[in-house]
Amino acid sequence: MSEESLSLARSDARNPWLIDTRELGRRAGSSRTVRREVPVDVALGVPDVITIPAGSTITLDLLLEAVVEGVLVTGTAAAPTEEHCSRCLDPGTGEVEVELTELFAYPESTTEETTDEDEVFRVVDDKLDLAPLVRDALVLALPLVPLCDEDCAGLCSGCGVKWADLDPGHGHETIDPRWAALVERLEDTPGEQPADGSDR
Repeated sequence: MSEESLSLARSDARNPWLIDTRELGRRAGSSRTVRREVPVDVALGVPDVITIPAGSTITLDLLLEAVVEGVLVTGTAAAPTEEHCSRCLDPGTGEVEVELTELFAYPESTTEETTDEDEVFRVVDDKLDLAPLVRDALVLALPLVPLCDEDCAGLCSGCGVKWADLDPGHGHETIDPRWAALVERLEDTPGEQPADGSDR
């Protein structure tokens, strides 16, 4: 292995999000595939709702293509999820996968010179930093209302037990709030005996 190849391998080992583009040589039409598993250091998503947990792995399957203005990145990113059903609150697991298509502009290219810094990704020192692109795409793809099942009936509002665990006829007697005080008063009043002492 050449010294340059060893240097690239060390760079990739230090930061798996960095992809070196020097072998593309800025030759429009040249391409390279990248398949990589990147560890998740900090959980991504909404805690106690749905996250890509710390310690899990994001799987990248990408194609890098040199074009006139930069490097076009296409492919997929996938990761496991941990979630709580928004209806019954049961914990569960799943997977999120996103399609990626993004241009990383070369320095001094027309795209780089005519766009604001936050409007396009850049090739810096012949490297692509995929972390912002992939993390943002995965977090935005997480469902806002995760469900254990599309037909999940949720919890009984009266007792908080899952409807799936209750008998079909389960219910709670409800009293019109306008009559609640009267019902409570009648329940607290002891039975009155008739004036003549007879049982009625």
